[in-house]
Amino acid sequence: MAELVPIGTILAVLSNQIIKISQAAKDVAFEKESFRVLVKHLLDIEPVLKELQSQQLNDSPAARQALESLETDVKKAHALVDKYRGRARFYLLVKCRHIVKEIQDVTREIGNSLAALSLANVEVLSGISDQVHRLQNEMQRAEFEASQSRLQIVDKLNQGISDQAFDKEFANNMLMEIARAVGVPVEPSEISKELASFKREKEEAENRKERAEVLFLEQVIELLSRADAARDYEELSNQYLQRLKVIARYDPKEEYIEPFKPFYCCITGKVMVDPVSLCTGTACERSALEMWFQRGEKTDPETGEVLQDFSLRPNIQLRQSIQEWRELNYCLKIRSCKAKLMSEVGSRVEEALDQMKDLVAENSINKDWISIGGLTDIAITMLDSTLAEAVKKKLLVTLKDIIDDHARNKDFFVENHGIEKIVPCLGLDSSISKAAVELLYEVLLDRSGWNASYRKMLSQHHDAIPLLVSLVKNRVHEGARIAEEILIKLCEEDDNAVKAARVNWFRPLIDKVIQGSVSERISMVREVVNLELDDEKIKLVGAEGMIPPLLEMASGNIESKEVSLLALMKLSTYHDNKHLIAIGGGVRLVLKLLSSSQNVVIAKCAEILANLSSNGDGTKFLVDETGTKLELESVTANLLAIQQNVNSLDSIRRPALRALLGICRSEAGLVKSAVLSSSGVSVVLALLDDSNQEIRELAINLLFLFSQHEPEGVVEYLLKPRRLEALVGFLENCDKGDVQMAAAGLLANLPKSETSLTEKLIELGGLKAIIEIIRSGSTAAKENALSALFRFTDPTNLMSQRVVVELGAYPLLTGLLTVDSVTASARAAALLGDLSMRSPELSDMHRKHSCFCFPRARAAVCPAHGGSCSVNMTFCLLEGNALPDLVRLLQAKVHATAYEAIQTLSTLVQEDSPQRGAAVLHDYGAIGPTIEVLRWGTESLKAEALSLLEKVFVSTEMVDFYGATARSPLGQLASRCIFDDAHLQRKAVKVLLLIERYSRSSTSLVAGIID
Repeated sequence: MAELVPIGTILAVLSNQIIKISQAAKDVAFEKESFRVLVKHLLDIEPVLKELQSQQLNDSPAARQALESLETDVKKAHALVDKYRGRARFYLLVKCRHIVKEIQDVTREIGNSLAALSLANVEVLSGISDQVHRLQNEMQRAEFEASQSRLQIVDKLNQGISDQAFDKEFANNMLMEIARAVGVPVEPSEISKELASFKREKEEAENRKERAEVLFLEQVIELLSRADAARDYEELSNQYLQRLKVIARYDPKEEYIEPFKPFYCCITGKVMVDPVSLCTGTACERSALEMWFQRGEKTDPETGEVLQDFSLRPNIQLRQSIQEWRELNYCLKIRSCKAKLMSEVGSRVEEALDQMKDLVAENSINKDWISIGGLTDIAITMLDSTLAEAVKKKLLVTLKDIIDDHARNKDFFVENHGIEKIVPCLGLDSSISKAAVELLYEVLLDRSGWNASYRKMLSQHHDAIPLLVSLVKNRVHEGARIAEEILIKLCEEDDNAVKAARVNWFRPLIDKVIQGSVSERISMVREVVNLELDDEKIKLVGAEGMIPPLLEMASGNIESKEVSLLALMKLSTYHDNKHLIAIGGGVRLVLKLLSSSQNVVIAKCAEILANLSSNGDGTKFLVDETGTKLELESVTANLLAIQQNVNSLDSIRRPALRALLGICRSEAGLVKSAVLSSSGVSVVLALLDDSNQEIRELAINLLFLFSQHEPEGVVEYLLKPRRLEALVGFLENCDKGDVQMAAAGLLANLPKSETSLTEKLIELGGLKAIIEIIRSGSTAAKENALSALFRFTDPTNLMSQRVVVELGAYPLLTGLLTVDSVTASARAAALLGDLSMRSPELSDMHRKHSCFCFPRARAAVCPAHGGSCSVNMTFCLLEGNALPDLVRLLQAKVHATAYEAIQTLSTLVQEDSPQRGAAVLHDYGAIGPTIEVLRWGTESLKAEALSLLEKVFVSTEMVDFYGATARSPLGQLASRCIFDDAHLQRKAVKVLLLIERYSRSSTSLVAGIID
């Protein structure tokens, strides 16, 4: 007795069988939906089988029988899937009704077996009984049906075979419908493959001795083989040439052969397409005759004879005659179009293109015949011609129609340099470029996908990618979407992605960086780094999403780190990218990598940090992902520590210094921290001796900032041998405005009491360099140089004052009174004031010297100083012509400049002879604006104005001139609330008292105020 297979083994085999069926069903090319439903049901059975395995099913005869029955049915399903897997699509379509019926039958049989299995194992399946009952009911009642569109094609095919409608027109239409239904291009190469597969199906049916199947397949093959697309090129060419011989007897101008009378349908009056005959011999259009009978007509439509037989018989001979007539007309039109195209006359060319479009639309054979007749070749050549816009557009559209779904014509187009000729059209008018890109798309794409060789050919044209990118960037262009689709496909190749990036389309390249493998990402980022990136490109790269993957790569291996940091170096030079780096967590990452053991990584991180803090951004972008500012004292300490490390390379020290400078320029608190906590001054001072010029220049800029907090150490350093020469060298460096500005600012911050430093600077040419900066430096450098000049115009140091004037500073200072910079004007006025303070003394000395040396000579007397004055000898404001501009500064009502102007003007009014100075101020119109200051000035400015008026109003003449004007503002100041500035009140009262004292006729205002 044979040994029984264990139940568990059968269950396991069934489960495995179901899985195999589900995999195999994916390879069935047609009726996928029906097979998908079958597979779904089978997969739903699998949990039932697993439940039976887990419950250790009893080996009863009923259970075994039900299980063996289910196994048999599942094997049938597997055999069905295997039967139709890998079969030809044409065959599957014509057999679709039969296939669907087979699927339905096997599904129901499996449902029946499942029901039997359920009855035999009620207790075991109790936990999933509802699920099992639902599944078996669904399968037992399953109904499958092919789509109506496919069934209509099959019915039409069967009807044609039944009617023996084996003419070419019907075959063309039938083949077209079948090909489209199954997704096969209507091209000879593809159709030949399908028909070859069909023939193999017939041979296999013969082997199986299925005579009915063989007969049916023979009839289908015979019918479809008559279609134009089923014939090879040589056959099509011979057919065209035969027709051409027939039309040779027609006049070359002839474009149309009139149809014979029998070709017309007596019902529609039109040439027939599908002629059928009645028993009377009358031929009509099939569809027209069917409608004739549907209306209830019972007579012959031509003779009126009452019909007894209403059957329709295909008139194959007439159909073939009509088809031959049509083909002769096709050839006539092709011959005519050729002549028109070759004429190169715009209107005739346009007419020919219209006719070619009509030919292609009327019959697919014309796509071949147009090419065989030479029209395609001529049309391709004309792409280079100078044509009207409308004609060129029509030419492109016509070529697209000719190659549409036609592999042979596409090959012909490409072989005749069609791609090279399309590309220039992409850069023409929008309507032409739209037609060109649509033609290009049709060339590149076929039913099986993108043609790799054509894509390569297109990408090798140097203008192709730039022109496609320009279309993509013009979002309103109708061809932009197609251009983008082509570009995306081209840019699957790395080289093309780089070409697109060179013309500012970075999306494909960035996609590769985001999605590619590690090696591909590194390669693409390296390409980005090697690109010449201007600001626009840097902006686009950041905006397109390059920064997040770069930050991710910076955490990878050393090669990934290096290349990503190098790219971030470039991108961080643009303002918006700095923000993207910051919110992506890049700053924290860069600071972390700054402590790396790899010098190349440290250098790049320092460069990124320097870029982030450059252009005045300072600490703005030194934040975490949430925008919270990072703790930066440790950062400045680390950057200073890099400078102290003797092993630090210049490539690290330079960017570290730039970063430190950018950070310190933006926050004074960090400058103080760097100076006090990290010994910043001593660290940076040492860098002034560095061999690298950029490091020395950065150091002087930093020292300018640091010297505001610790100037003493700087002075001590500068007085050492050869150190001051270096500083003078910075002052003389006219090529670097920022260096001059920093060096001058450093001098301005140093204590002016250090006379030895002042003398040494004069000796080494430092003062001369400062004056030269004032003459020709940048605005910022001039302002700092003016501050530094105060060291040399100290009224207690006549020697240095004389050197200042001898070096030509005086006219420079007077000239600066009129510049736009308030700071420069104010400092120039103050410096003139310093010089003017010595003018009375120098004027007197010069007068005495002149009298002693030349007792008989009568020198001109200065109206302000009472002696002989000049700019060089006495620094006289009048001789320097400074008074008009100082008065204008007063009138401009800018507090900073007005304050210094009043102080400088006050130097003209001396205590021993105030009337003389007051008269000069009166002559130059300075007193009125000074009084006006009491109305608009700040408290300190008003105080200076009152001090000057106190000197002026000791003169009766001045009181007579200005007393009345001054009383009102003085009265307002004198009568201010006691809680206001009492100092100003007292000064105002004092001036009012002077006016009372020296007034020739006065009505006392002071008494009322004092009371």
